[in-house]
Amino acid sequence: MRPRPNILLIMSDQHRADIMGCAGDPVVRTPNMDRLASQGIRFENAYCQGPLCMPARASFLTERYVRDHGVFQNAWDVPSDLPTFVGDLRATGYLTSCIGKMHLWVHGGENGGRHHTRDTREGIEQMRAYGFEEVIETVGKLATVVITSEYSDYLEDRGLYPTYRQWVGARMYGAPGDGAGTRYPLSSVGSNPISGEDYIDAWHGRRVAEWIESYDRPQPFLLWVGFPGPHDPWDAPQDYVDLYRSAVMPMPASLARPELPAGQPFRRFLDYFLNVHSDSSNLTDSTIAEIRRYYYANVTVIDDAIGRIFTALEHRGLLDDTWVIYTSDHGEMMGEHRMLTKMVFYEPALKVPLIIRPPGGCDPRVVVPMIEHMDLSATIRAIAGSDGDPRFEGRSLLGWLDGGTGLSRDSVVSENYGFGMVRTASHKIVFWEDAAETVQFFDLVADPLEEVSLAEDPAERAIIEDLTETLVKPFLAPGVFRPGPGTFDRTRYVRSRQPARAE
Repeated sequence: MRPRPNILLIMSDQHRADIMGCAGDPVVRTPNMDRLASQGIRFENAYCQGPLCMPARASFLTERYVRDHGVFQNAWDVPSDLPTFVGDLRATGYLTSCIGKMHLWVHGGENGGRHHTRDTREGIEQMRAYGFEEVIETVGKLATVVITSEYSDYLEDRGLYPTYRQWVGARMYGAPGDGAGTRYPLSSVGSNPISGEDYIDAWHGRRVAEWIESYDRPQPFLLWVGFPGPHDPWDAPQDYVDLYRSAVMPMPASLARPELPAGQPFRRFLDYFLNVHSDSSNLTDSTIAEIRRYYYANVTVIDDAIGRIFTALEHRGLLDDTWVIYTSDHGEMMGEHRMLTKMVFYEPALKVPLIIRPPGGCDPRVVVPMIEHMDLSATIRAIAGSDGDPRFEGRSLLGWLDGGTGLSRDSVVSENYGFGMVRTASHKIVFWEDAAETVQFFDLVADPLEEVSLAEDPAERAIIEDLTETLVKPFLAPGVFRPGPGTFDRTRYVRSRQPARAE
């Protein structure tokens, strides 16, 4: 065995925590995720630090809250001068590699136009600064229409890229293809004509397996794998959808649309997700069931790809010398409260799947106490023997892996779009960061489905004030770094401070 183990980090995009067989879903087919859980530790209540791709990934990479790194929506690069857990592993002698969607910087190209991920000087320099020695970066399903990568090269070689761009482009920009027209609604479903081995998540699994089969360096590796799915569009291959065609799809626990609050700017924020982004008034029960059918199918595509990766590890004799971790960047509403995707502060958007399998496996265990997603980053550092930067906010979970009692958090934090959330075991408070103003408040004991916000209820004023004074204001006390105005800012005036990296 090598003196230090390999670390394989598999991160999907927008996989909801409870849609795995091992998490209790009665319909989804995830035998390989279930195998991981049967040989490892599954964390039941892992919370992302931002229910949106770039805020979540920036916090995961830097082990800092959105408050500190400033990536509060998908508009700014992760600051390249912040320390990262990947950089720590590289400094300790690990080969740090990535394959797939990373979404750590804004893929606009040097001149704002189309570019290839490997040919963009800015992107290469950014990824090196983040700590990656080897970069095989792709982008998500939608971005692949305009940003090329090794995956689009593969499609181009097979004469399939124009078909991909036309089909997915219609769902991103409006039919036909890249041109003007009526954009397909977010609720539309349909199998991508690029299917089978050519489908985006299937290709990524095969590419990772090839990398493992050819690995010949003496040093241990950190390989961060980024699957683009099961992110929308809901486009799973037809043969996978057919696996669920006769299934009675599990439905959301709550179909109650949230009431719009009177105050601004949260009213604009929530109105957007109810009436523009998801158009929840048109999300009928049958529409939600069909979207779920395609989403479950895409999860199974990824599960099959993980099986291929497992096979490669076994073939190379590396499975007993490798930590295998499965997680996602954030969750997915999937019809809860008649909303789709993420960005809001409801449980399905905040919780992520997290399974950690040590080398050789261990007795299965489910950890119920709350943790934060960046605690996984700290755990990876602990596995590699790195102490990390003292400003890191993550805390190692290895105590759970050793069979004892490990880290648990009394409260967890998540942020995006200038709003924050603090959740305790019994309550959740959502606040506008600029004013520490409560905009949603839930009693999770009496209302676990978060159907009635009590933010304006006089009977709850005392506990809201207590949580604001003991949790919200201390969290905001260091200041909130904002590199620019946000989508839902009222005035375009942004309060900012020098970021923590300058301290």
